[in-house]
Formats: sequence, C-alpha cells, structure tokens
Amino acid sequence: MGISRLNRYSFGVDMGSTALKVAILDKNGELVFSDYRRHNANIRATASDVIRSIYNKLGNCVLDLVITGSVGMGYAERMGLRFVQEVVAAAETVKRRYPEVHTFIDMGGEDSKMIFFEEGKVPDIRMNGSCAGGTGAFIDQTATLLGVDTSELNTLAAKSENIYPIASRCGVFSKTDIQNLISRKVSKADIAASVFNAVALQVVASLARGMDIQPKVFMCGGPFAFLPELKKHFERVLKVNAGDCLLPENAQIVPAMGCALMAESNADEGIELRRLAYNIMFGKEKIEINLASRLEPLFGSETSYREWLESKQIYKVPRAEFCTDSKADYFLGVDSGSTTTKLVLLNSKGELVYTDYCRNNGDSFNTFYEALGRLNAAASNPQNVNIVASCVTGYGENLLKNAFNMDYGIVETMAHFSAACQVAPDVTFVMDIGGQDMKAIFAENGTIHRIEINEACSSGCGSFIETFANMLGYKVAEFAHLSCLAQHPYDLGTRCTVFMNSKVKQAMREGAPVEDIAAGFSYSVIKNGLYKVLKLKKTSELGDKIVVQGGTFRNHSIVRALELLTGCDVSFSDIPELMGAYGCALYALKNN
Repeated sequence: MGISRLNRYSFGVDMGSTALKVAILDKNGELVFSDYRRHNANIRATASDVIRSIYNKLGNCVLDLVITGSVGMGYAERMGLRFVQEVVAAAETVKRRYPEVHTFIDMGGEDSKMIFFEEGKVPDIRMNGSCAGGTGAFIDQTATLLGVDTSELNTLAAKSENIYPIASRCGVFSKTDIQNLISRKVSKADIAASVFNAVALQVVASLARGMDIQPKVFMCGGPFAFLPELKKHFERVLKVNAGDCLLPENAQIVPAMGCALMAESNADEGIELRRLAYNIMFGKEKIEINLASRLEPLFGSETSYREWLESKQIYKVPRAEFCTDSKADYFLGVDSGSTTTKLVLLNSKGELVYTDYCRNNGDSFNTFYEALGRLNAAASNPQNVNIVASCVTGYGENLLKNAFNMDYGIVETMAHFSAACQVAPDVTFVMDIGGQDMKAIFAENGTIHRIEINEACSSGCGSFIETFANMLGYKVAEFAHLSCLAQHPYDLGTRCTVFMNSKVKQAMREGAPVEDIAAGFSYSVIKNGLYKVLKLKKTSELGDKIVVQGGTFRNHSIVRALELLTGCDVSFSDIPELMGAYGCALYALKNN
C-alpha cells in the first residue's frame, strides 16, 4: 500500500528526563492513542515498545510528528524531526483546548513551569532553574526516604492531621528535616502531607514571583496526574477553590498533546510508522561518540571485573560460630547511625560471630532492642552468650549507652580508624562513605593527624547514587554492576545532586547508554569526595595505604574509580558497611 493511501495522524512526543509521553490525534482532532512510560534511560527500547503498541491499535499509518522534552531535542536533531520547546507545546494545548485558563502550572520529573495568560498579550512563561525542589524527583526522593512508593505517599497524605515545615529547595536539606520528623515519631501521613505542602510552596514562591495567580488554574504533569492529594495542597497554598482549578483527564501528556496539535499544520509528507520503527530500532538516531570527553573504563567487561576482584587482597574478617557446649565471652560493637543500626559480635579471639544491619526508621532505641532479640535468636544457646563488654558509636551513641548501660561510647572516626588498622596496620588514609555522610581520616605512624567530614552536601555519598539509580528505574546493586561494564563512562563532573540532573539529561540527549551514565556516577562520587569535600590539591596527601569503608564501597566500581583517580592501590574488607560497629567491638575487646 502506498503512503498516500495510509491513514494519517498527528503525532506528539514528549521525551522527558524520566518518562516518554505520546499523544496521537485523528483528522478531527480526537485523541485516538496516548501512552506514558518511564524510560529508565533506555529510550530506544521504550520508544520501540510504544510504537509496537501504536501499530497494534492503528496499524501502519503516516504520522505528522513533532517532538518536545528535555531529552527530545537531541533525538529530534539526529532524526530530522521538528522540535518545539516544552512550554510552547503545553501553551498550545491550553490556548486551543482551554481558553478560559489564566494560570498554567506544569510539574514534571525534574522541572516545573508556570505560564500566565492574558488576552492580547504574549504568554508570560517561567521555569525553575537548576534546583530540583518543587518537582516530581523531589517527591520521589522523599518517598524513598520514608520507605514507601510514590503512590503510597499519596494515600498517606490523605490521612494527615498536621503540616510540618520541610525545606523543599533541595533534597539534601529536606532529608535532614524529614529525618528529624521521623525521630520525633511524627506519623508518615503527616510527613507525606508536609512534603506535598513544601512542594506547593516551592513552586509558587519560585515561579510566581509577584504575579497574581488567578483562576482558572490549569494543572498538568505526572505528579498532578498520579497524586490527587498534591492538587489539594496547591489549592490550599493558592487559596483557591477546587472549582477554580482544572486537572484534565490526560494531565500527564499535555505537552505531547500540544505537539500533536502543532503537527496538524505540517506541510511535509510525514513519516510512515514502519519507517519510524526501523529508524529507532536499528539506530538512525545513533551518533558518533566524542570519546575525547569520556573517561577511562572502570573495568569494561565482566571478565576484567572478575580478574580485578581475584587480584585484590580483600581483608577477610576472621569468623567463627557461636560456642554451643559451654559459656563463652563475647564483645559487642554497635554503630547507631541516623538511618541504620549495625551490630558486630566478636569472640575473645577477635573472630566475627554475628552481624546485624537494619534501617532504624528514626527509632534508634527500638531498632537496637529488636536487634538484640535477633542476636539471642541466632545463638542456639543464648545462656552461653556472655557479653563481657560493649561499645557504641554514631548518631544514637548517648541514647543507647545510657538506656542499655553499655560500657563504652567512642566517636565515629576512632571506631572507623580502629577497624581500618585491622585491614592495613600502616594505613595512611581512610575514606568512609555512608548513605548521607562522608568521613576522611589522614594518618601517619598509626596516629590520626587530620579528620574531614562533609557538611550539607550529599553529592559524595551513597544516597547520591541511590537517588539517581531509582530515578532511572534501577536498584542500586543493578546500577553498580552496570557501571562495571561501561565502555565509555560519561564525565558528569563534580556537582551536587541538583545540578547533576542537567548533566544526566545531556548524556541521555547524546544517546549515552545507562552503563556509561552509571560509571560516570562512580567517578563523580569520588571526585566530589576528593575535590569538593577534601579540597585535595595533590593525591600524595593520601599516602600509599588507602582503606575504604562504608556501605557505598560495596559498589566495587567506586573502589576502582578511586584507584584510577589516585593511581593508588585501595584496600577494603569483606564487611565495609559494618566497619564502624567492627571498630567498636575491637575497642571493647582491647579494653578488657
């Protein structure tokens, strides 16, 4: 069948930083197909699946296509497609379909926009800058912190009774506020509602900037479409009634709809659906990678990674079983952190008998109490377990020491340094990276002479990678493994979590595969730690015996990034996430 005899449609595509949205209109302007899918940075596969769905519903057809979105620009350029700015596309939908609207608010995964319409004037368009506060990503991050999915956050918010102040300008600062609320036993429902309230305040304050927000107010974007409670909080902040706000049925695809409306005026012959599918699946949109701007592969292949792992002298903590036939002495070490509690139990020979690692959900006391219960359950004869001495460190040190009458409490750096000395007695530098903090210890001749810790910035921490892994749809372990396979790691620079969003979008526009982006994060964590937190001038400051610890270093690609950036061999144990508790247990053993 010739192209002139195929059915013809207007096709709008919104290729954003986190999701692919499409809208197809027939010749009468009726919506005949729409889709919204998270692409997890695998845009080609997601687009192919969407096109397959279109074919199943509409058959082969001719499409007049217009594309928008933060990632869409690069793809439009490479495939010779018409591109329009996202706000222009959204404004087109409002002007053509909702002429009664005065104020437009759009919230996406990593950006938010506001447009003011006045008759006879050009629409006044505002967009958020480099800050991710007041976006869907901010909501996703706080949901992760609460240990719920985003839809459950909406259910919780509907049950709230109180609103608490939360800084929404950045995920880094909000974590502190939320953690404090959790530790105060504030309900998850109130925290969820407080997050939505913070988002509404941030969007209005940063985008309205003195403009009068008048009804009708049009709301669109994925967060509004999938989180009905968010709309209610905007109404309260804006002091408008529900009837003054308009949330269209397909709020998540409004820019894509605008593209489809603009595609109606295309004068070219369009593109056949089968041809579009071929171009996407077989790489017409592939481009030559500028290798000059890429980083050295961390491993490059599964084989290289395995060979590296076999060559490493990983310190294996000596282990033993509980003594079952007689009473035995043990020494307990506890690291009570702000988000996790870790336990290590050593016997009198210094052998590791038992470990426990769990999230504390802001309740250090009960988390430790339950961990002790698990310890007793693990010992076949609990009456034979004689804990001679105990030592605690971390966020909950004072609470647990006093409440459970523990023998010692020591500062975290001493606990981590003691553990590092077991790995390398002549250690010169210890780098400990946790979920939200980083500690660096400089040592000489067995003594500490300098200590550095991060302050407000989490860009050199485990949560930095966790946030972006989740944003791209991967578990941290999967993301870590992908980094080991990267052929051309993307240089994401040394930036904070907020500003990194733009670099990730640029990488996706350039067609960088997920593994190259993942490896870029491994480099970035180390660069941020060395050059932003430590402000290192030369790597010789680290000495030649480097020990790394903290849960972040379970990701071997980060260990390798440190080796490549410093030129030094790096040592680590087989329990990097437990080293604080291990150091405490060693302290208890040595002082008895």
